[in-house]
Amino acid sequence: MTRPPALSVAVLAGIVHGAFSLYWGAGGTWLIETIGEAVTGQFAALAWVLLVIGALKLALALGPLLVDAPWARVLYWLGAGALILWGGLNTLTTNLMLGGVIALPEDVDRPALIGHAWIWDPLFLVWGVALAVGLWQRRAESRGR
Repeated sequence: MTRPPALSVAVLAGIVHGAFSLYWGAGGTWLIETIGEAVTGQFAALAWVLLVIGALKLALALGPLLVDAPWARVLYWLGAGALILWGGLNTLTTNLMLGGVIALPEDVDRPALIGHAWIWDPLFLVWGVALAVGLWQRRAESRGR
């Protein structure tokens, strides 16, 4: 069975997300301000948690390439839905805040807001949409056989 192009996009988006979590967990600081001081402050003493999160993201990103069992497909569809909801709602909300439609709290962490509006949450959304499209394409291809 060939790999649908959308599935490749989903895998890439998940790998990027996972790689940054691993990078930050290992002490990297590039773009760290885009996830917020509240988050980085929580993980300062618990960097290993980011390593676990990064490994989990990588496993979830690569899963559709490695395991194509019926039980796994159900999990992938649930994951796609969760990624679309999380990424979509957060992308919309943070962009509405940046656009002045939703009032910003006085203590807003602007670099984190921008990071979530323009990088991390849209990437979750892309991951979810691409995963759903790729699963749909794979399903259509297998039914065509």
